[in-house]
Amino acid sequence: MTREVQKLNNEGDEAGKAELPEAFGTTYRPDLIERAFLATQSSKKQPYGTDEHAGLRTSAESRGSGQGLAHVPRVKGTSRAARVPHTKGGRRAHPPKAEKKIGEEFNDKERALAFESAVAATADEVRVRDRGHDFGEDVSLPVVLDAEFEELVKTQEVVKVLESLDLHADVERADEGRGVRSGRGKTRGRKYRTPKSILFVTADEFRAARNLPGADVVRAEELGVPDLAPGGDPGRLTVWTEPALEVLDER
Repeated sequence: MTREVQKLNNEGDEAGKAELPEAFGTTYRPDLIERAFLATQSSKKQPYGTDEHAGLRTSAESRGSGQGLAHVPRVKGTSRAARVPHTKGGRRAHPPKAEKKIGEEFNDKERALAFESAVAATADEVRVRDRGHDFGEDVSLPVVLDAEFEELVKTQEVVKVLESLDLHADVERADEGRGVRSGRGKTRGRKYRTPKSILFVTADEFRAARNLPGADVVRAEELGVPDLAPGGDPGRLTVWTEPALEVLDER
């Protein structure tokens, strides 16, 4: 049975009804959502391994028996041991191998169910608030805007729309939560950490909201579980446009 929700315009006023895809009625499956997220992340890892000749570029050979020495390989002309794992500069005992299979396997039907369940979680107010998002008490989820929203070109225009929808508090929460990341990541190009805020799902490319703290903009045809459930935690505050719902329904 088709479910309809109230569609809003850029001023926050009612602008008719919008039909929700069947995915919004999917049973909540947090176990599948987490597995789908981990499978997606593992597929992005780059294979790595050691040089197959690492630690072996040496003249070291074992001298055999009768020398009063252990049978470990020793560099010619010296008594220095080399080549074997327990020696300085020797090979590693069990090095990482580039041919190792890193990506996790995940059944296609389970992946599809996880995606639909993550979509449904964005319409559950309790789960969205439990995830830490901040928005007005009168906001009805899911938030659906008409096609005019995708015509905005300035960030300030998007801010005005969010203020009229009583959603801008979540952007402010993300801005205040910015901070220096703990651990080694500070020296690897990810020094600052920003909490996730609103996810904008549109039918076409939309650049006006990309600079909002913690916000992400994704086309409906490219939408995935990592967008809807960052960290494998479902219930992200999401703003949909009516054309995006049509694309989602086709998927």
